[in-house]
Amino acid sequence: MTNSNKAKDILRDLVPPLVLKSLRKLKSESIDPKSNLEWEYIPEGWARLDRDVNIKGWNVESVLAAYQANWSTFMENIDNTLPLGISPESGAQSRTNLMFHNIMMTYGYALALAARNKSALSILDWGGGIGHYYPIGQKLLPGIEIDYHCKDVPVLAEYGQQLFSKAHFYSDDSCLQRKYDFVLASASFQYSQDWKLALKGLAKATDGHLLITRIPIVHQVPGYVIVQRPYQYGYDTEYLGWCFNRAEFLSAANNLGLKLVREFVSQASPFVHNAPEQPEYWGFLFTSS
Repeated sequence: MTNSNKAKDILRDLVPPLVLKSLRKLKSESIDPKSNLEWEYIPEGWARLDRDVNIKGWNVESVLAAYQANWSTFMENIDNTLPLGISPESGAQSRTNLMFHNIMMTYGYALALAARNKSALSILDWGGGIGHYYPIGQKLLPGIEIDYHCKDVPVLAEYGQQLFSKAHFYSDDSCLQRKYDFVLASASFQYSQDWKLALKGLAKATDGHLLITRIPIVHQVPGYVIVQRPYQYGYDTEYLGWCFNRAEFLSAANNLGLKLVREFVSQASPFVHNAPEQPEYWGFLFTSS
């Protein structure tokens, strides 16, 4: 028997059973064995919302604070001709992050198709944070007048409106009551619990091109729900999101009259603990019929 096991036996002999039980309960409550797992499969799906107080979603001040901390660096980095391997969620000075560059160039490609033969372009950025795709679009398409509309949670939409007084920010679905030349949902669509209803709203608002990108997909198993714990990025929250089955997602889009133009591999895919199939992050560009 090791010294460690002897110590445990002595502790069990000396501490009354009721106290020992309380200590064990306190330990189990104070140390979450899964706290170091950023991504995890949630077998019960969205029902987890009803019993996990850590899942606060995106409408929290810490998310806005992370954007604010990196915003000046981000804006400085787009005001030149250097590569756009950058992100508004990162304070890194490096310009050569291939994942970020891929995201920006995918956006630029889709934006250019939507703006073809146009001098002005109306955009709905659905889940667009504080509006970083607005100045990016202006840099990628100089000479095109952009009428920018952005929908997100109140804490982000309110701040975005302060940054960009000429743009239009929403924290509800009233933005879907009109049509746009280009609709973008980047790293946001997966957070809609009723994703088919959300897709229907985006399709209805599209009078041109729709880009849904940076979404996790699988090929062999049905779609499932995952949780992200993004504490390492300064976000004091957790949130649920879908991992979509590609065939089901494309079938739903086709049923709404959306025509698939191009698919993209959008970014590196995280490892999801206990997932029935590991996801890949893809993007899909559609045109409205």
